[in-house]
Amino acid sequence: MSKETEIARRRTFGIISHPDAGKTTLTEKLLLFGGAIQVAGAVKSNKIKKSATSDFMEIEKQRGISVATSVMGFEYRDLQINILDTPGHKDFAEDTYRTLTAVDSVIVVIDVAKGVEPQTEKLVEVSRMRKTPIIVFINKLDREGLDAFDLIDDIEQKLGLNACPLSWPIGMGQRFKGVYNIYENKLSLFGAHGKQTEGETIVINDINDPTIDKIVGESAAKELREEMETVKGIYPDFDKEAYLNGNQSPVFFGSAVNNFGVKELLDCFVEIAPPPLPRETEERTVRPEENAFSGFVFKIHANMDPKHRDRIAFLRICSGEFKRNTNYFHVRKGAKMKFSNPTTFMASKKELVEEAYPGDVVGLYDSGNFKIGDTLSDGESLHFKGLPSFSPEQFRFVNNADPMKSKQLAKGLEQLMDEGVAQLFIKEDNGRKIVGTVGALQFDVIQFRLEHEYGAKCTYEPVNLHKACWVTSEKQSDMDAFVQRRKKDVARDKDGLLVYLAESAWALNTARENHPEIDFHLTNEG
Repeated sequence: MSKETEIARRRTFGIISHPDAGKTTLTEKLLLFGGAIQVAGAVKSNKIKKSATSDFMEIEKQRGISVATSVMGFEYRDLQINILDTPGHKDFAEDTYRTLTAVDSVIVVIDVAKGVEPQTEKLVEVSRMRKTPIIVFINKLDREGLDAFDLIDDIEQKLGLNACPLSWPIGMGQRFKGVYNIYENKLSLFGAHGKQTEGETIVINDINDPTIDKIVGESAAKELREEMETVKGIYPDFDKEAYLNGNQSPVFFGSAVNNFGVKELLDCFVEIAPPPLPRETEERTVRPEENAFSGFVFKIHANMDPKHRDRIAFLRICSGEFKRNTNYFHVRKGAKMKFSNPTTFMASKKELVEEAYPGDVVGLYDSGNFKIGDTLSDGESLHFKGLPSFSPEQFRFVNNADPMKSKQLAKGLEQLMDEGVAQLFIKEDNGRKIVGTVGALQFDVIQFRLEHEYGAKCTYEPVNLHKACWVTSEKQSDMDAFVQRRKKDVARDKDGLLVYLAESAWALNTARENHPEIDFHLTNEG
C-alpha cells in the first residue's frame, strides 16, 4: 500500500473520562470488535482472574484503576485503529494531558447516573483548546440514571460542547429496551440476558413503523416517537465539518459492560473521525504526508516487562515513515540513533514493527536517552509544542528504608521520574531528596513500584512546601548570588536545573520582589 493510503487508514484517538465511568471496559469492548482479544476481563470482578487487557501494571490490577496510559491497536473495516487509554484518576492528569497531544480525536465517556464530573470538565477543556474533535458516549444505561435530555444539557453547559445525539435510549435501568440509532435509522434491542448480538438489531426505516410497538410495547414506542420529535426540534443535524473542527459533538448511548451500543459508536467513529492531523512545532507546521520522518515522545514507561529491566519511550509519528534499523536524529541530543526492535502494542503483548506511519504510536526501547517531549526526525531540528511539566503541588522527603538497597532506590527513583510519574528535587545544602507530585495517589504508586519492580523500600516524611519554581536568569552572576543567599531553599531537578522551593505563597512573592533579576517559572517546557 502507498504511504498516502496507509495514512488515510489511521484513526488515533484517546478515551477520557472520570474514574469509574467505564472507560477501560469500553476500550476492551472496542478491542473485542477488532478481534484483538477474545475474552474481555471483567475489570471490577475479582472472581475472574483475568485482569483487563489494558491494565498491565500490578498496582492497577490490585486497585482496579488505570494509572498508566496504555496504547492498543487493532484493525476494523480495513482501518488501523489506535486507542490511547488514559488514566481517569485526577492524580494522573498530567499523563492524560500529555497523551492528548498524541491523539487526533477523543471519545469522552460519561456515567448515566453521575453525569458530567469535574475531572471530565478539565480534560475536555484541554481537548477544546486544541480543537480536538470529540464524540460523547453515555454509558451504563442498564442502570437507573439521569434523563437523556438532562444529560445532554449537562454536557452542553458543563463541557461547553454543542451536542448532536446520533442515538437515543428507549427507557433506562429496569425499563431499558434498547437504543434507536438516529445515524443509521436502526433499532437495537437490549435482550433480557444483557448481551447484544447481531440478531437483535432490527432495521427500521420509519419511526412510525408499527413493528416498534409490537417489539417494545405501545407506551415505550409512543415515548420514543415523542422524544424523537423533540430531538429533531432542538438539536442540529449532524454536520461532519463542524465535528472535525471541534464545533459539534455527536452523542451515543449504550452500556459498555453489556457490549450494548458499542458497535454503533465504533461504526460511526470509523466513518467520521479524522485521519492523522498536522502538528505544530516551534519552527513550522508538520504535515503527515511529508516525506521526511518526524515524531515526538509523549510518554515513557519503565518496566513494561518486570522480567526485563526495560524502559519504553512512546513515540507518536507525525510525518513520513518510520523504519526499523534506520538512523534518526535525536534533536535534543544532536545525535543519530537507530532502533533494532521498535514495537507496537496490544496492551501487554508487544509485536516487532518493521515500519510505521503517521498516527501510529511505536514503543522504543530506551536506556535513558529520552525525555518526555523529545523529537526524532530525519535531521531537521523540530520542537513539538504543548508537552508541559507541571509544577507539583504535594511534596515529601524520601528516605531509604533499606541501606543495603540504596543503589536500587536511586535507579528506581530516576527511572520513575523519567516516566513523568512525579518530579525529584535534590536540595543544594544537604543533598536530601524531595519528591513532588500533582496528587497524593502518586506517592503510593512510587512506593509500590520501587518495592515490586526495583526491590527498594522507601519511607516518606512531610515537608512543608507551597510550590517548586524553576528559576532562570540572563546573567550567571545574578544566579550565583541568588543561590548563595537562598541556599536552603534551592534544589536541582533530575536534569540539574535550578529550582526554588517556596514554603508559602508569601515567601514566593517576597523572593520575586527581592530578586527582580531572576525569572520564576511554574511550568518547565524544556
